Amino acid sequence: MAEALTGFLKSLDDRVERILNACTACGDCVSVCPTPQGAGIDTIDPKGIALGILDILRNGHEGLAASRQWATACCGTGACLTSCSHGINPRFMLSMACRAMKEKTPEEDRRVAGKEAFKGMTRGVRVLSRLQLAPDLLERLSPSSHPTITEPPDLIFYTGCNLLKTPHIGLLCLDVLDRLDIKYEVHGGPANCCGILQLRAGDTANAGRQGFKTIGRFAQTKTKEILSWCPTCHILFEETHLPSSQAELETEPPFDMTMFAVYLSRHIDELRPMMTNPVNKRVALCEFSVAEEVTQGVVAVLSCIPGLEIVDLEMDRIAYTLVATRSVPEHGKRMLAKLLHSAEDAGVTTLAGIYHSDHRELSAHEDAWPYEIINFMELIGESMGITRPDVFKRLKLMQDVDAIVAASREYIDENDLNPEEVREIVLKDLLSEQFLPIDRSQHPTW
Repeated sequence: MAEALTGFLKSLDDRVERILNACTACGDCVSVCPTPQGAGIDTIDPKGIALGILDILRNGHEGLAASRQWATACCGTGACLTSCSHGINPRFMLSMACRAMKEKTPEEDRRVAGKEAFKGMTRGVRVLSRLQLAPDLLERLSPSSHPTITEPPDLIFYTGCNLLKTPHIGLLCLDVLDRLDIKYEVHGGPANCCGILQLRAGDTANAGRQGFKTIGRFAQTKTKEILSWCPTCHILFEETHLPSSQAELETEPPFDMTMFAVYLSRHIDELRPMMTNPVNKRVALCEFSVAEEVTQGVVAVLSCIPGLEIVDLEMDRIAYTLVATRSVPEHGKRMLAKLLHSAEDAGVTTLAGIYHSDHRELSAHEDAWPYEIINFMELIGESMGITRPDVFKRLKLMQDVDAIVAASREYIDENDLNPEEVREIVLKDLLSEQFLPIDRSQHPTW
């Protein structure tokens, strides 16, 4: 792996060099990006900001202040992806600018930061998933759930890591694949991480090591299709890891990656006869433009459900997920407050999120509003006669660590969890992970 890892790092450097050779600093990517407005960055000189990014890439220099702010505030909206006439992916360019800036921090400090972030995520996933499921159900979402498969599966359902904190969503995905009679394997969890936590910490080497270990496991199955649930994992693989596969593995990736909702929309003719139960709900979506194809897929599938009406709240499209707006926190809080109030004004019965990370934020707000807050997979399940209890939301709405631990006693014992560790994780990863205050009187105006 060490030799291949050298190939990965060199490939990133080579790709940066191609950006430097191709970019004319026209500023088009700056002009179309909504992040500067959300972050309060003055874009009166978009060419100057673009030049500052090139300076960061070329010299590792801190560059223009506005350029540094733009790179670090990037929330992945993706409006830039079609803006460049020179074949550059500006989102990847900003990712590499962040890499260059972080490399000014001592390597050991970056390595430790990435390791600690990964360790914290692993503990949260392990404990929160086990507070919600018995071992046999949890096993369904584990890579060890398919040890007897001897032929290549039709596809891999790749959960990423944090979907396991809201396991009812993952189980619903598997239920739908079962109804479609798909032969699949499940990959995910910290052992099959994409490497994003190491990359964010500036430990690019270990990000590559983790990502390519996961790619190797995908390839071993000989499947041709990977269904991604997590948009963060999907972007990292599609824009950073897989384009460097030739340098890493001396071969092109033997599979394609598709977002789960897009896959469902491609099988809509098979799904439609299964979605026969009326779901008489007026539904607004929490959705984002970077995943326009995902949103279109979700809308297409939900539109097949009898009785269901989709309401467009006409929200601003910034970031690739709700959680990604934390890089522009004040704007993100205003946007979320507006979403919650707009859903109320529109008289919806349901606010449906698309991603697991958004559900962890949104679900805590349900008791303050006159509508339910769910994930879109719950609507699909309801139309097919499938239900999976949302234990995560039930626990989070309690807003009391003692009540949560008491309510979880059965699974704490069944999964052999340490009650003190459970208390620590509930406080840190369940109750403290709240972006916008639940009390609507504390919401910002917009």
